[in-house]
Amino acid sequence: MKKSLVLVSLQFFVCLLLIAQQPAPPDKIFGELFHEVQVKRIFSDGKTFVDCIPKREPKNIMSDYFSEKDKSTFDLRKFVTDNFLLPSNPSTNYQTDTAENIIGHIKKLWKILYRPADISSPAAGGVPAERTGSSLLALPYPYIVPGGRFREIYYWDSYFTMLGLKESGEFEMIENMVKNFAYLINHYGHIPNGNRTYYLGRSQPPFFAAMVNLLAEIKGDSIYKTYLPALEKEYKYWMEGSSSIRAGQAFRRVVKLKDGTVMNRYWDDIPAPRPESYREDIETANGVVQSMHETIASKSESVSAPITAAKLRENVYRHLRAGAESGIDFSSRWFLDNKSLITIHTTDFIPPDLNALLYNLELTISKGKMQQKDEIFSNMYRRKAMQRQKAIQKYCYNDLSGFYYDYDFISQQKSKAVTPAGMYPFFFFENNPGKVVVDRMVVTIKDNLLKPGGIASSVYNTGEQWDAPNGWPPLQWMTIGGLEKLGRKEFAKDIAQRWIKLNIKVYKETGKLMEKYDVADITRLAGGGEYPSQDGFGWTNGVLLKLIAMYGMPQETTAENKKNKSSFVIK
Repeated sequence: MKKSLVLVSLQFFVCLLLIAQQPAPPDKIFGELFHEVQVKRIFSDGKTFVDCIPKREPKNIMSDYFSEKDKSTFDLRKFVTDNFLLPSNPSTNYQTDTAENIIGHIKKLWKILYRPADISSPAAGGVPAERTGSSLLALPYPYIVPGGRFREIYYWDSYFTMLGLKESGEFEMIENMVKNFAYLINHYGHIPNGNRTYYLGRSQPPFFAAMVNLLAEIKGDSIYKTYLPALEKEYKYWMEGSSSIRAGQAFRRVVKLKDGTVMNRYWDDIPAPRPESYREDIETANGVVQSMHETIASKSESVSAPITAAKLRENVYRHLRAGAESGIDFSSRWFLDNKSLITIHTTDFIPPDLNALLYNLELTISKGKMQQKDEIFSNMYRRKAMQRQKAIQKYCYNDLSGFYYDYDFISQQKSKAVTPAGMYPFFFFENNPGKVVVDRMVVTIKDNLLKPGGIASSVYNTGEQWDAPNGWPPLQWMTIGGLEKLGRKEFAKDIAQRWIKLNIKVYKETGKLMEKYDVADITRLAGGGEYPSQDGFGWTNGVLLKLIAMYGMPQETTAENKKNKSSFVIK
């Protein structure tokens, strides 16, 4: 037991050392200045300041800040605008024409969402183009951004964007983005949430293997061998600690259950407010601490706090950051009471979506090993995938509903919250579970998630953006893809057509393709969350193009479709 604890402690120390060696995020570089700008809400969106580029050396900016900040004439907003370049999207003369066929519109949007390489190629030295103090993690190949406030590449978004790029014939861009993700893995040890320094403490749902599979469909199976080192390195990141922790322990993203089963959870290495949502996270932590104090005060007898306020805040920040790693930030899915953000406990869950993605990663590594003619290790990774499938089945599956749920390994109970995360195993598993299981799954979806505009993100309406009544493109695709794989093509088509019609309706009315949609009331735009609904939008464009290619475009003429079939090549 002592040996195990020593190993875990050593791994944690190494982890902290690696974090310290990574590029510093804005909260570390600008310290008190960062804190003041964020808590005083100099910008309405907390992401604005963290994306600013200093006009000169950060140390000189901070020296002037400390010299001037206590003066009666000091203006914080003016100081920031004098010393930083505010982020902006590249200018464009593009004007939306809502009479235009939506396929043609999306193909033009690829050029608007295109970003050139930030650095020269690795072979040429990879010299960053950005100024010192910028939060951008420079990339060596061009890429597509989601749009709006999201000015950088995002990990799991990009897979769904690639679905549409493939339909548009943008094969080179798909490969460039896969190369960028391999570069991030090799350079930082994992794919961060996005290519920003303030995202380095976490990743996002591991879709890199799915991207490699998509690229292999275009360029052939040799792709598996090309990206095998990056696939293995990402797997190592997610599985760190799995060989040393004992039953009943958890370390970073790995949980070893009491029976010895190893599964994964979402995590973040930094127990502090997210720099891009700094003020909001502090307010959430304050709410948790206040709730604890009220609970203690309501006791008839004096009780001591079960945890210090400082430690409680750290726990809250960790759960919030883990929620951000999940991509589902935020949702009642992670709440103890299914209602309030202050009850968030993300790291206590073993999610079926994450573990299904890692199952797919294990199978993809097995393919890469086979390409190397390494049959022994290919079989080993396939066995790992089969073991994970059994674990998902044991801990996340509910036989009565035919559906998969998050497993709370602290309370040792399955969540009762029905979310589209339960479709990931159906999407990725190789076997068909049979008619009875699929029938139950279909009923569960229809009874809980199916709405006029598609699939809702949950059954609860909490005001959080990943709850009802909102629907999101990736969750539509995972649900539709899972149903297609299991032969429920008519139901898959029904959901797809609801979603396509809603996307087109909003486009015709607003000229925009949105990040998310209200699927319950199709007369309203979606809301909720920490920022206004964004337009652009990478994964919406990708999923919509893919679904139109599969199921056709309602209320559009054949002539209009043909007019926009040619590929819009990015130059």
